[in-house]
Amino acid sequence: MDIHITNSGIVSAIGDNFLDTKEKLYSGQGGITQSNYSVADCENLYAGQVSKNNEELASELGLSSDRLWSRTSLLALKAGREAWSNQKGHILRTGLIHATTVGGMDISEQRYSGSISSEWSAAGQHSCNAAADSLAEDLDISDFVTTISTACSSAANAIMMGARMIRAGMLDRVLVGGTDSLSKFTVQGFNALMIYSYEHCKPFDENRKGLNLGEGSAFLVLESDASLKVTGNEPIGRLVGWSNTNDAFHATASSADGKASKKAIQEALAQAKLHCGDIDYINAHGTGTDNNDSSESHAMISVFGEQLPPFSSTKALTGHTLAAAGSIEAAISLIAMQEGKLIKAHNWTTPMKETALIPVTKEAPAQINTVLSNSFGFGGNNTCLIFSK
Repeated sequence: MDIHITNSGIVSAIGDNFLDTKEKLYSGQGGITQSNYSVADCENLYAGQVSKNNEELASELGLSSDRLWSRTSLLALKAGREAWSNQKGHILRTGLIHATTVGGMDISEQRYSGSISSEWSAAGQHSCNAAADSLAEDLDISDFVTTISTACSSAANAIMMGARMIRAGMLDRVLVGGTDSLSKFTVQGFNALMIYSYEHCKPFDENRKGLNLGEGSAFLVLESDASLKVTGNEPIGRLVGWSNTNDAFHATASSADGKASKKAIQEALAQAKLHCGDIDYINAHGTGTDNNDSSESHAMISVFGEQLPPFSSTKALTGHTLAAAGSIEAAISLIAMQEGKLIKAHNWTTPMKETALIPVTKEAPAQINTVLSNSFGFGGNNTCLIFSK
């Protein structure tokens, strides 16, 4: 059974929606800037911020001012509504699988500081499931609603779970994706781990100094053959392969040899019934940290060897959006296939000495029929997705 992708919605530091992201992705300008609002007293840290504040987002979405909304819920509503805009057919078994790590932490921080007086209103937005509940209510999805939180592979796992539920005959269509917003908790947390770069991040560069966090949301609509007959939607791509592995190597770090990442790539290729030479582009996880880029490089070399396809990390454009990364990069993978154009590795200048790998150094036309998207999370939770035209 084919897993059809019929729409996508996205909001991030480089775009307000899918079309805006498509226009800006190849503009040469990334979305990472020095923080322009107070985040954990770290205004000078580089981050990928969505341009609109909460009040602007709520107004655009036509939401009631009587209800408290976390930034995560607002971003999820914006991207989720865009992705769901072409859907019809209430007889279909419909699901929503949403991923987040931050949840409504921004609201909890405001409550803690005393700027929000209602403890119960703040508590209602704190949990990771609050954004999924708000979006499900907004879109009238009730057959199946759940939340996944597996660190930076969360949204990729949401996409994988949705596909598996369609394949198993449990759902006809499913809205899958993830959302995370910047908060003091996450910024200071990554700063404490000493992996936050105080300049623009440089994935796969010898002189990389760490990551830049970002925020955003993205969703895909996955449909079965039966769903397409009801909705009449035209697919914009297919999800053909997926795999999840865990190396249980360390609480945060990936294993140096990339063994579990390698296995995830191999299993995704096997499930898609594809060979190494069938992959036209890799949207790498590429956080810009010493450990990740080294481990992922070894994994890619182990699988592809001299057949390594063109690759780059788009986190140099969006920042690392944590749980949302897998779905944001899935949407970007769809754009790369639609545009037939490789995505440049921004900020990259020098190959890593240990692997000498060179990512895409300039945007160039290419026949991109199949894309591998990697999402590797804390605790060694590795997920690989393969998309095709």
